[in-house]
Amino acid sequence: MTLKNKIVSADEAVAILRDGDTICVSGFVGIGTPDELILALERRFLKERHPAGLTLVFAAAPGDGKERGLNRLAHKGLVKRVVGGHWSLVPKLGDLALNNEIEAYNLPLGCVSHLYREIAARRPGAISKVGMHTFVDPREQGGKLNSVTTEDLVELIDIGGEEWLRYKAFPINVAFIRGTTCDPNGNITMEREALTLDNLAAAMAAKNSRGFVIAQVERIAAADSLNPREVQIPGILVDCVVLADAKNHVQTLRHTVQPCLLGPAARAPRSHRSHGA
Repeated sequence: MTLKNKIVSADEAVAILRDGDTICVSGFVGIGTPDELILALERRFLKERHPAGLTLVFAAAPGDGKERGLNRLAHKGLVKRVVGGHWSLVPKLGDLALNNEIEAYNLPLGCVSHLYREIAARRPGAISKVGMHTFVDPREQGGKLNSVTTEDLVELIDIGGEEWLRYKAFPINVAFIRGTTCDPNGNITMEREALTLDNLAAAMAAKNSRGFVIAQVERIAAADSLNPREVQIPGILVDCVVLADAKNHVQTLRHTVQPCLLGPAARAPRSHRSHGA
């Protein structure tokens, strides 16, 4: 039975964001980037000048190196801090960092991915050797990209007489994630996504931070019609779902849908996948 219809418009979804929130965004270049949600957030800010002072967190750069993805959020006042694992495809955010207009960190991509899991588990951070003796090491720059960035997010620790880096955990207030098919309860499959990425870990990190999870999908299924074994993100982790416009939900930057990137479940005809297509 349907417990709650979680399907809302993009504008309704982003209305939940507050000034100063920390938001993590899925996506690897053009794969899995929730452009419908990003566009709605930009639209709200340009209209209301809120939410302001956001912290953006991402592992791989969700962008195209020009205008799309998180480049849309490079507005003065909208972003206060960016913690990213890969910056080359978000040059507009990079320009804000280089001009000392935002606080900015470049941490190892994999460590950011692990950090989502540590936040989800309510542990104190991700402990790793990765980044030791590089610019990420707190004895060097600590991953800070400019002079206005002062808080230490990486700590040198000793465990059993051995040096490690601790990437500090922090709350995630909102997670923007993306999938393929969703039912009214928020259960999400990813059969037409080229990669599953950090969507599940990011959703768990937000929920265990008492935060909010917003998912973008390309089609809606009837209640109780999804195969439970295909569900990648259970509805209990999802607060609301947005049905994306097709142009804002491409599989990659070069392909709307590339059959060779689909699994057999996506290629097989299924009645529930006709809903919302």
